[in-house]
Amino acid sequence: MTVELRSVSGLEMRKRQQAHIEGPPQASGPPRPNTCCLCWCGCCKCLWSEDRLERRQTYPNMDSIEATEEQHPSLEELVSWARSFEMMMRSSEGRELFSEFLRSEYSEENLLFWLACEDLKKETNPTAVEENARIIYEDYVSILSPKEVSLDSRVREGINQTLAEPSNLMYEEAQLQIYTLMHRDSFPRFLNSSVYRDLLDSRRRSCLDT
Repeated sequence: MTVELRSVSGLEMRKRQQAHIEGPPQASGPPRPNTCCLCWCGCCKCLWSEDRLERRQTYPNMDSIEATEEQHPSLEELVSWARSFEMMMRSSEGRELFSEFLRSEYSEENLLFWLACEDLKKETNPTAVEENARIIYEDYVSILSPKEVSLDSRVREGINQTLAEPSNLMYEEAQLQIYTLMHRDSFPRFLNSSVYRDLLDSRRRSCLDT
């Protein structure tokens, strides 16, 4: 109860502060490549570009992935995504297309939560870790949030216990649970969706015309 009340208070304060921000954040050029391993084996840590991290710290409550320049994945890339969810998630174009599909199913919060956890894992400043961990809780874990993700009671209880002394890895188990949910539940529908199939057909026609 104490953790939840603290979260609600923080959310109200943050909303009042954001009332003074005029307009959405502006993208600052094309995204840099990342080296996310996505292997979930613990052998490496996912890295994201510094400019992306800075934008998310300045505007931590973005309701969508940052706007990027129009991407043109090749036919080979599109086919490879169908063979591997991991490979699609490695690709910025793949994540953007998957995000578009998730929005159509009103479940984009799963990918946004996963991305927020990736950013948190890179953070080393204790003050920033505490603030961003609290924001993630309020946005995606709290039962009061309209963007609450689906976590089992054991994982949720573990988060509640660590929220008093947050770390940059405190959401790792929850992140894996949501990654698995997207892989098993959303990804098969994505491959059969018009979002993916139309782009795949378009690339195939382009290859035949050349």
